[in-house]
Amino acid sequence: MNLNVILHVKMKNLSIAVSGIIFPLVMGPALYTLHRNFYDMGDGSKLEKSTMSAYVLWTLVLTVTGFPVLAHSLSELKLLYTGLGEAALTTAMLSDTYAWVLFTLFVPFSINGKGAIYSVVSTIIFIFICIFVVRPIIVKVIDRKTERDEWDNNKLLFVVMGLLICSHITDVLGTHAVVGAFVYGLILPHGKFADLVVSISDDFAGGFLAPLFFSGTGMRLMVITIFKQQNWPLTLMIIIVLCSIKILSTMFATFFFGMRSRDGFALGLLLNTKGAIALIMLNIAWDRSIITVPTYAVLTSSVLLMTIVVSPLINAIYKSRKRFEQNKLKTIQKLRFDAELRILACVHNSRQATGITSLLESFNVTRLSPMHVFALHLVELVGSAAALVAAYMEKSSGSIGTQNLTKSQEEQENIDNTFEAFGEAYDAIRVQTLNVVSAYATIHEDIYNSANDKRTSLTILPFHKQLSSEGVLETISVVYRDINLNVMQNAPCSVGIFVDRDFGSISKMNFRICVIFVGGPDDREALAVAWRMAGHPGIRLSVVRMLLFDDAAKIDTSDHTEAQGVLSDVMNNDKQKELDDEYVYSFRLKAVNNDDSISYSEVDVHSGEDIPTILNELNTFGYDLYIVGHGNCRNLRVFSNLLEWCDCPELGVIGDILASNNFVSRSSVLVVQQYGHGGMVFGKQSNHVTTNNDGFERV
Repeated sequence: MNLNVILHVKMKNLSIAVSGIIFPLVMGPALYTLHRNFYDMGDGSKLEKSTMSAYVLWTLVLTVTGFPVLAHSLSELKLLYTGLGEAALTTAMLSDTYAWVLFTLFVPFSINGKGAIYSVVSTIIFIFICIFVVRPIIVKVIDRKTERDEWDNNKLLFVVMGLLICSHITDVLGTHAVVGAFVYGLILPHGKFADLVVSISDDFAGGFLAPLFFSGTGMRLMVITIFKQQNWPLTLMIIIVLCSIKILSTMFATFFFGMRSRDGFALGLLLNTKGAIALIMLNIAWDRSIITVPTYAVLTSSVLLMTIVVSPLINAIYKSRKRFEQNKLKTIQKLRFDAELRILACVHNSRQATGITSLLESFNVTRLSPMHVFALHLVELVGSAAALVAAYMEKSSGSIGTQNLTKSQEEQENIDNTFEAFGEAYDAIRVQTLNVVSAYATIHEDIYNSANDKRTSLTILPFHKQLSSEGVLETISVVYRDINLNVMQNAPCSVGIFVDRDFGSISKMNFRICVIFVGGPDDREALAVAWRMAGHPGIRLSVVRMLLFDDAAKIDTSDHTEAQGVLSDVMNNDKQKELDDEYVYSFRLKAVNNDDSISYSEVDVHSGEDIPTILNELNTFGYDLYIVGHGNCRNLRVFSNLLEWCDCPELGVIGDILASNNFVSRSSVLVVQQYGHGGMVFGKQSNHVTTNNDGFERV
């Protein structure tokens, strides 16, 4: 639980959270009255006699939002790092906090009757003592032991004893044991110690104790009691209405903030998620005989239904947009020069952050042509609680309890500092750093959703190899390569893979960039990226266009039936060449002729052997950065044959040669894939764009 988020919440989230509590508080008693009037004969003879306590617990169950369950659901749905996910998570954190407050204040009145006021006052005093007296002492001791790495199983046993002591105190005071457990968790420090406790307790608590609790709740549930009375259709209607109250209240609140009805409905569904606290309330009511079996069945069925329907309905609403809407602004080529350039920069460590910020610094950014950078720190999800802890972990600003950071937190601090310093150095650049905590097998979906939600035109990914002290590229993680391959297949914007050869150490005062242009949408996008960099003080841009003749110009038709395939490829190749000529002509007219720092040249290529020779000749000029296209839609036999020999097909033929250790070079490489052409296909087959009868691209 991050108190900073709660104390500095925006008015929008606060209003939605408050409305999600007030509406159920108002409607709860009315629905309970209807339940009593509808069930069986309508005289309440088979229901609880004491209605006031039942009113309180019935209403409290409706107000609760299960924050941990919601965070897990958002992570599974890949919506955790979208605008909807951020709004839902922040609002749920507020709702969960208010639910704990209401739980502490009202549950004693259901349990203790007239003596409840003493229970509430004594519990509040206990909470203040824990926060302002116990916390400073316990945090100082824990931090000292964590710094010295003195924790072992025997010493951690005292931590568990503290949990039991706090739970026992609140139980004796007349509230509930779970309140003491919550307060104890709140006063413990974050960072290494929190990760240590979670890693030790998670398997036993989540794998053994929690299933026992939920199975016990399930054994008490007798759904048959709903249908063993004559008015069961009306009781079912009550259950459905119970599920819709929070949704309607959320939609009502979001309407005033201009949210679309679909997003408001989805947010209401998410906030309707229930968790352990709702079942704890129901078990309290059962154990104290506050509610009878039919009422317990109605409430528990509602809680289960509210939680079960969330994932399928959200899936139906948002996963139908899996193939993202086509938008010309999602490419650099189609973006106006006076429009804001929005870039998603993904990094795994601080060294990659240094290289990518140096690359972003190469763009010619002005107040008329600003840049907005969204920096994603990609963190592997390990354990069920890791996403929740990492997504909202506090910065180590020297406050009590945050000095001892985990390795992941230290890496995040360094990445945040790198990007923040980059943003502060330029008036026309805005920077926002985010954490994406997910399983590496599916983290590309989080990158998709982040790029789509932030409306970026380019996603930059770090290459899976890093420059060693010997000056060669060495693999740091094969998993990083898999992430890059997955992102390139269905990215909702253009993608760039950055091969960093100590790019951050190069001065931008005499910086040389080379664009190798062969043809196709990816090469046009690469030229557009370089065009954005041209004009930056100290940067000299050279564009080298390879003109293909003879064997090098032969079309590859091996993947198609002979009649239709040859015709389709020839038409597509002619169309691509026409687009290439048009864009290169525009570049030469507007850029080359008006800027002495930009040069353009052409070289002839007659066979596949000419390509490495030309690249070796270019390397003698000492360029600092090569920008090349990946090579989609070229449909040329020479590149198809060379692609079979590539070690890294995600870089394309030319990019793979430039990034190879056999190609003796100190130059960094940016390989660009343009959005809207189907992504890359791995293996022997090349990626082709289908054409209609007129020979135009269908994307």
